[in-house]
Amino acid sequence: MSRRSSGLIGIWAEAQRQQQREREARQRAEAQRQREAERQQRAYERDMARQDRERRQAYRQAREAEARRRTEALEARVAELEGLLAAGCRAPAFRSSALARPEQLEPFNPAHLGQPVPMPDPGQYRGFGGRERYEHDWHAAQAAEAGRLRQLAAYRQQYDQWAATTLAEIRQHNAGIAELLTALRAGDPEAVVEYFSAALYASEAWPEDFPHQISAAYDPGARQLVLAWELPAYDVVPAAKAVRYMPTADEERETARPAGQRRALYRDVLAQCVLLAVHEVFAADEFGALESVAVNGFVDDHDPATGRRARIVLASATVSRAGYAQLHLEQVSAVDCLTEALGGRLSARPDQLATVPPVRMPDEVGRGVVSHGGGDDPDLFEMDPIAFEALVAELFRARGMRAVTTQRSNDGGVDVEALDPDPISGGRIIVQVKRYRRTVPPTAVRDLYGTVQGAGANKGVLVTTSGFGPGSYAFANGKPLTLISGEELVELLRQHGLRGRLGGAPTDPAQAAAAAAAAAAQTPAAYNVLGMSWSGAVALDVCALVCAGHRVLGDEHFVFYNNTATPDGSVRTVAPAHPDKAALQVAFEALPAAADRLVLVAAVDPSVNPDADLSLFTDARIRLTDASGAELGQLEVSDGRPGETALVLGSFRRRDNGDWDFVIGGKGYTGGLEALLGDHGVEVA
Repeated sequence: MSRRSSGLIGIWAEAQRQQQREREARQRAEAQRQREAERQQRAYERDMARQDRERRQAYRQAREAEARRRTEALEARVAELEGLLAAGCRAPAFRSSALARPEQLEPFNPAHLGQPVPMPDPGQYRGFGGRERYEHDWHAAQAAEAGRLRQLAAYRQQYDQWAATTLAEIRQHNAGIAELLTALRAGDPEAVVEYFSAALYASEAWPEDFPHQISAAYDPGARQLVLAWELPAYDVVPAAKAVRYMPTADEERETARPAGQRRALYRDVLAQCVLLAVHEVFAADEFGALESVAVNGFVDDHDPATGRRARIVLASATVSRAGYAQLHLEQVSAVDCLTEALGGRLSARPDQLATVPPVRMPDEVGRGVVSHGGGDDPDLFEMDPIAFEALVAELFRARGMRAVTTQRSNDGGVDVEALDPDPISGGRIIVQVKRYRRTVPPTAVRDLYGTVQGAGANKGVLVTTSGFGPGSYAFANGKPLTLISGEELVELLRQHGLRGRLGGAPTDPAQAAAAAAAAAAQTPAAYNVLGMSWSGAVALDVCALVCAGHRVLGDEHFVFYNNTATPDGSVRTVAPAHPDKAALQVAFEALPAAADRLVLVAAVDPSVNPDADLSLFTDARIRLTDASGAELGQLEVSDGRPGETALVLGSFRRRDNGDWDFVIGGKGYTGGLEALLGDHGVEVA
C-alpha cells in the first residue's frame, strides 16, 4: 500500500514539476517576448527620433538655403545696379538697319499635300474578282489624287496671296523707314525724335523692371536732342542687405541695408541712368545728327511741396558730342562723371525727392518741333460743325473711350459725352467744342465747370481750334478740367491716325514773321494784373524774372523795387488793389519771343524785417485780374518754411502753341534774394 502510494505521489510530483517547468517556460517566453517588444519599441522610437531629427535638419537646411538664395538675389540685384552703365556700354549700339524688316518669307510648305496618292499595284490583285477590286481601288486612288491636287492648288493660292500681302507690307514699312532716315539726315525734328526714341525703347541694356517713359524734342538750330527720361524709384535699391533664418523663432529675418549705403547706391543708379541714356543716343547717331544731348531724369511721384503727382527731376545734364568723346564710361564713377566732368546736377537726397533744376525740357524747345498735318488734311476752321464734333468724338474713341455726340438742341452745353472705362481714373467726361479763331475767354471755362458740376460728371474737357489765356488756366487750376488748344488737338489727331489742320499759313517764314510783327504793332497788347496776398506779419519784396528756361534774359528783365519795368514795358510793378499786398502788370503777348517763362519770386525785406524768415509766409495766393479789374482766378502757392528767406512762388510757362499756364513753385533759399537770383543767372554786385 505504501509503495503504491509512493508511486502515485511520485507521478503526481513529476506532473507538478512538469507543470512548473511549463509555467516557467511560458514565463520565460513571455519575458522574452516582452523584452523583444520593448527592444522593438525602443528601436522604433530611435528610428522615429532619427527621422524627426533628419526632417528637422532637412527643414532647417531648406530654410537656410532659401535665406541664402534671397541674400544672393539681393547681392545679384545690387551687382546689377552697380554695373548698369558698364553692361550697357558693352551692349551693341542701335543701328538704323534694325528698323528695317528683311524681305524673307517662310517658304511654301505643302506638308502632306505635297505627297502624291500612291496608285494600286496590279500585281497584288490576283485570283477571282481581282480585276474588279483593282479597278475599284484605281478609280478611288485617282479621285483622291485629284482631290489632293485641288487642295494643293488652293493652298498654294492662299500662300501666294499671303506672301504678296506680307511682302508688300514689308516693302511699305521699309520705304517708310527709308523716308524716316532721309528726313533724319535732313535734320527733320519729328524724324530725329522718332529715331532716337526708337533707339532708347529698343535697348536691351535696361533691366526689365525699369521704367521706359520718355518725351523728347529736337532743336534743329542747336542740333540738340532734349530728353525727359523716367528714372527708377527709390525702391529699386533693395531695402534689405541680407536674409537670415532664425531656427528658434522659425522665421526669416532681414538685415536692413544702412540708409546711407542705400541712398548712395540710389544716387549712383540715377547717375548711371542719365549717362547710359546719353551713351545710347550718341552711339545710335550714325548720321551725325546731334551736336549735344540735354537729359532730364525724372521720377513720376507726389511732389513733397504740393502733394500733387508730378514729374520730379532728380538728375540733369547737357552733354556735347566732344565732351562725350572724351569719356570712357565703362570705367568712370557715375556720380563724379555726371556732376564734375559733365557739370550736371544730381539730387543730394533723391530718397526724399529733393529736386534739381532741369537743364532744358522738351516743352521748352519751342514751336516747329513737330509738324501739324499737311495740305491734304481737312481744315478744322472750315469743317462742318457737326463733322467737327464727330471728329472730336472719334478722337476720344481712338483713346479707348466710349464717346457719342449729343443732340443739337437741349444739350445743356454738352457737345460730346465720353466714358472712360478705367476703374480708377475713369468716369463720365463732359466735352465742349469751341471752334474759335480768337482766344477762348475764361467765361467759357467757367461755364464748362458749371456744366460738369450740374451733370455730376467726373471731368470736363474744353477743345478749341484757338488757345487759352492765363485767366482760363488760372481758373482750371486744381479743378477736374482739361483745356486742349488747337495745336494740341492737331497733334492728338495725328498721334491717333486722324487728320486735321489749322487753316493755312504764309509759306515764306519771313512773310509770316512780318505779318505777325505788323499785327502786333497795330494791336495794343492786353495785360493782366497779378496781385499777391499772404497772411503773417512779414514784409516781402515780390519780384519777377523774364527767363528763357532757368536763365533770366538779362539784368534789365529782373523787375523789382529798383527796376520797376522791363525795357519793353511787358512787365512792370503797379500799386496793389485791396486785398493784395503787391502787384505786377504783365502783357503776356508782348513778352520777348526768346522768353518762355515768367518766374515770380518773393524774398524777406531785410530793411524792414532783418531777422525774419518765411515761416510767417502762409495762406499765400496770386489773384489774376484783367485790365478792367475783373478777377479771372486765383492761384495758390506754397507756404514758406523756417530758415528760408526767399522762395520761388511759381512760373507762367509758354506752351508750344503760345498759350501760358501756371506751374507752382516751392523751392526755397536760405541765402535770401541774392542766392535765388544767382540760381537764375543774375549777377548781384
